Amino acid sequence: MMRRIEHTGLTVSDMERSIDFYCNVLGLKLIRRMDVSEDFLGQIVGFPGVRMDIALLKADEEEHIIELLQYISHPGEKNPSETNRTGNGHVCFEVDDIWGNYQKLKSKGVTFVNPPARVTIGRAVGAQAVYFRDPDGITLEMRQLPSNS
Repeated sequence: MMRRIEHTGLTVSDMERSIDFYCNVLGLKLIRRMDVSEDFLGQIVGFPGVRMDIALLKADEEEHIIELLQYISHPGEKNPSETNRTGNGHVCFEVDDIWGNYQKLKSKGVTFVNPPARVTIGRAVGAQAVYFRDPDGITLEMRQLPSNS
């Protein structure tokens, strides 16, 4: 039924801070930014009269879009960010040098759950992966595939 994953939306509390993090720290590209208050948006998100700041980002080699959403009207409270909380998700970025990226991001103040770990079972055996947080506490993951992939 579903053909492909088109984008992943993340609700943020401060768009400028989030754009800085995702673009200047992680290296994604800002492809569009919009201030939207059209009626259709309120109908889609369930908040009539909503106004949102929306930024669309992507990695160089990817079609998948990361959509950052800041509710200018109708802001909500922050959710707990622990990954065992039902409803919390994460976005995984593939990298070529997980340890180099880990050190670079740590030096920029990015918070990690733990250092990278080697995957020992499943479809990604031999990969290395690590969870880290964006400025709102949203969980992100970096994964380096094994060299024989």
